[in-house]
Formats: sequence, C-alpha cells, structure tokens
Amino acid sequence: MTNAPVVFVVDDDQSVRSSLKFLLSTVGLHVESFDSADAFLRKNLPDSPSCLVLDVRLPGLSGLDFQRELGARKINIPIVFLTGHGDIPMSVRAMKAGAVEFLTKPFRDQDLLDAVRIALERDRTRREHEKEVLILQQRFDSLTSREREVISLVVSGMLNKQIADQLGTAESTVKVQRSRALEKMHAESLVDMVRMIEKLNGPSGRLR
Repeated sequence: MTNAPVVFVVDDDQSVRSSLKFLLSTVGLHVESFDSADAFLRKNLPDSPSCLVLDVRLPGLSGLDFQRELGARKINIPIVFLTGHGDIPMSVRAMKAGAVEFLTKPFRDQDLLDAVRIALERDRTRREHEKEVLILQQRFDSLTSREREVISLVVSGMLNKQIADQLGTAESTVKVQRSRALEKMHAESLVDMVRMIEKLNGPSGRLR
C-alpha cells in the first residue's frame, strides 16, 4: 500500500482528542479526530491502512454500539477501545467482536502505541489480501466456462483422463484447457493453482 496510514480518534472530550493526537503524531502517524460516532460516519474514508481509537462512552451511539454499526455497514477497520469505566463483560464483548485492544484509562502511552501499531498492521495485511483476491478473481473471470470446469476438477485431484471421461471429451483437449487456464491465472504449477483457488474460496473470495 502506498498511502500513508491514518489513525482515527473518536472521543467526546476535546482534551483527550488533543493529547491522543499529539502522542500519535510523535511517532509520525497522521491523526484525524471526531467528537462522536455520527461525525466519523460522515467521513469518506481514505484508501489506506487505518484504525480507530474509540472511547466506549460517547454521545449518541456508544462505542460498542458503534462497533456493531460498523460491522453492519461492512466497514472493516480495526478498533482500539479506550474507557475510564471498563468492566470484564464489556471488554469481552468488544474483543469477541474483533477489537484489537481494550485499554482502561489511565493507560501507558506505549500500550496505546503498541495497540495502534498492531491495528494498522492488521488492516494493512487485510487490504493486501483483498487486493490479491480481487486480482485472482479477475483472472478467474477471464476463463471460459469449460476451463473453469476443468480447473475445478483438476484441483479436486482428478487426472486428465478421468476429467476427459467425466466431461465426455478427449484427454488432449483437457490438457490444452488445463494449460490455458494455468496461463491465464499466472499459475506456475498445479500447486500454485490450488493455492489460488483456496484463496478465492476463502472468506474474502467470491468464487462460486
């Protein structure tokens, strides 16, 4: 990813927002702050690695409700929760929903910086994976229907002769279709192709 990472801070306390922005800026991070969940939701998010430093208690949507709302909107952004009134059930709920960390105020500056670093790396990894899956999907979409059929059977472990018998075609034809499919997918080997199909069938893939 070429775009610089961004940390979004959502807290209704101006002094907290300012101190967090200063702290994060000392390690070279770009920070944007908001006083409510609604203000953040009006923001057009940049196409760059990002994370959310989020206070649990907010006007309007609470931090935990906001986390759920982001999930409903398919906004995949790692969250580091901050709270001055945390309890174990609250932290368990947040972590089960995918939060990176749940820090209770006052927290050590280094703990927050470490959590933000982990969150940004998690988002960077997700973005790189989704970009790779998109490229693989575009390549797969370029295959003919018969090439897709042949590759699906190859990946399932069938031999060329078995595929030819099942499809009612010549083994030489299957070999040609298999070769063309590997070329279009930019697969260097059958093992490489299997890996690609597994990615397309994974949580971020759209292979049907």
